[in-house]
Amino acid sequence: MTVAIDFDPERLAWDKGDGLLPAVVQHAMDGRVLMLGYMNRAALAQTLAGGLVTFYSRSRQRLWTKGETSGHVLKLVSMHADCDADSLLLLADPAGPTCHRGTDSCFGDAAAPALAFLGRLDALVARRERERPADSYTTRLFEGGLRRIAQKVGEEGVETSLAAVAEDDAALLGEAADLIYHLIVLLRARGLGLGAVAETLATRHAVG
Repeated sequence: MTVAIDFDPERLAWDKGDGLLPAVVQHAMDGRVLMLGYMNRAALAQTLAGGLVTFYSRSRQRLWTKGETSGHVLKLVSMHADCDADSLLLLADPAGPTCHRGTDSCFGDAAAPALAFLGRLDALVARRERERPADSYTTRLFEGGLRRIAQKVGEEGVETSLAAVAEDDAALLGEAADLIYHLIVLLRARGLGLGAVAETLATRHAVG
């Protein structure tokens, strides 16, 4: 597997850190900072070739692929160098908790911007669609079919509009939350997700 990057690995400032560069890993969907590691040339090459984030362990003096024992690997989506070419930013899709303590991020909740919750909600809805737990409202929506989900989105849209003109901020926020949730379910029922919506918005922004 070959992953596209927007820099020349040979032009990175390897000498600044005695052959090591700090590599910040960020969740590709919701923007959370997951962890910090270090890469040498070999770790970078292995990451790009295999698509799984690999670091150089300073304590063990060897390469290690994140999740090589736990299975909680980091699947590389893209990689970028900073303006001085002496640090790396990796966007990745985590297959489970990133931290050895079992949490999503090594930095805790401080690494989770408020809007990041939308990405987590989208992922949760996707799991509900696959697993269909019996006691889940989301499961009931999926089993009701696309038309019923679309109807719910329409209902929530009307209620949101009415709240905007006739109710207070708390009511509007509550209705807007309901609308966004049901819209996420509708997208998943069509095999889509919030990421695709974000890409569409980004394309329009670039054009406009």
